[in-house]
Amino acid sequence: MNRSTIDLWVGIFVALGLGAILFLSLKVGNLLTTTNQEGYRLEASVANIGGLKVRAPVKSAGVTVGRAIEKMGVWALPTSELAFADCFVPDSHRLSRVEGDGEEHLKKTLAEIRIITGAMALGVSRAALDEATRYAGERQQFGKPINRFQAIQSKLAEMATDHEAAVHIVRYAAWCRDTGAPHHKEAAMAKLFATEAAARICDQAARVLASYGYAMEFPVQRYLRDVRFTLIGGGTSEILKLIIAKEMTR
Repeated sequence: MNRSTIDLWVGIFVALGLGAILFLSLKVGNLLTTTNQEGYRLEASVANIGGLKVRAPVKSAGVTVGRAIEKMGVWALPTSELAFADCFVPDSHRLSRVEGDGEEHLKKTLAEIRIITGAMALGVSRAALDEATRYAGERQQFGKPINRFQAIQSKLAEMATDHEAAVHIVRYAAWCRDTGAPHHKEAAMAKLFATEAAARICDQAARVLASYGYAMEFPVQRYLRDVRFTLIGGGTSEILKLIIAKEMTR
């Protein structure tokens, strides 16, 4: 078994709980890896070391779970810092068996994460759209529901159109992945469009509810906070645009 050490880890925090999300800013020696305490596997690779991918249990020597990080949203997903110092990982914990194939594995993993994140955005946007539609049908102004006014109708129509378009692009990306078709570009497109659409929909839902959209007693404020997570996890919109353009010009 080979012994590898991490030289320096900076600005690392990882979700410990229901999901597997890793944010990295680091310099490494020969490996980088993590898993959460429930056994969810978190993978990463570094191209300049041949893309070696490994796995280290949280209770391994040299692995430290740091402070909990408070977030503006996604409160159901606890988030903590995770640090490594001279962490020994045996060969049996290697996720890649061939030197240099880690980067390709990472691309596949990221594509799946982007499709999943797009699907998460669909759930948030659907909830926000439903709440805005319900409220607009119940809220009365000038003797009639506010959904009778063109300004509100325009918002609802745009929200519904954004959501339906996002549904189709996410499903298409998922279909490409399931059938084995090329899907790196499609996954990036799905995540980009679905999450940006969800952010717009949640914002417009809050506008439909007006002051109640800012009140904790109504769920729209939660959707508005939670949707920000989907814009970050799996790659920011700015990074996704670069990936899409790169795939188009190959």
